[in-house]
Amino acid sequence: MHRVFILSPANTGGERAALLYHQRARFALARQLQRGETVPLGEVFSFLSGLYFRGKFTYSVFFGRPPKKVHPAYVITSNSGLLPATQPVSLQDLRAFSEVPIEPDELRYRGPLLKSAKDLAARAGSECQFVLLGSIGTKKYAELLLEHLAERLFFPSAFIGRGDMSRGGLLLRSVAESQELEYVPVIGSVRHGKRPGKLPPRSWGYKITEGTTASPKAKSQQAVAISDTT
Repeated sequence: MHRVFILSPANTGGERAALLYHQRARFALARQLQRGETVPLGEVFSFLSGLYFRGKFTYSVFFGRPPKKVHPAYVITSNSGLLPATQPVSLQDLRAFSEVPIEPDELRYRGPLLKSAKDLAARAGSECQFVLLGSIGTKKYAELLLEHLAERLFFPSAFIGRGDMSRGGLLLRSVAESQELEYVPVIGSVRHGKRPGKLPPRSWGYKITEGTTASPKAKSQQAVAISDTT
């Protein structure tokens, strides 16, 4: 079965976003954007959101199985609906994102999202499953996506009860172990539950300020290789 992931957005109006605009910023990602260059949307949002979005971005690219002419991962945006996670964006795009609130009754958000979800459903075909990597406890995402994706919209059952950081860590571990999570339909599902136990701390060695997210699968293989030689 084909599978496409839909990622909830990062906050484009917070303190981390302000760092990208700061003229004294010296890290690579900020310098690229301030020079007028573009950076993949997933990399920018990984910086803005940290572990959670980094996990979603890495997981979706690794496990996505899209049909032809469809991307493995799409990101929900405030004013442009669903955009491919690898689509280049500029500093001006980020400013435009920050000007529109992500609220289900905000027409500038709702309209483009519904239109792009309808278009994606048609292009992907009836045999494609869509997995929302984001909160289903809010009406901002799932309720709108259900209008066109309906019974084809799923989410990871392991997300129930977890906070954002825990979800991000879980997704990165899944990639490192090549173990895909189980998905359940959004329709008729239990959306809230008991918080599971904490995941043990683990460092991935990312440098998200450079605008490049490495695969934890490669990190895991490297660790195994080092271990095998000692």
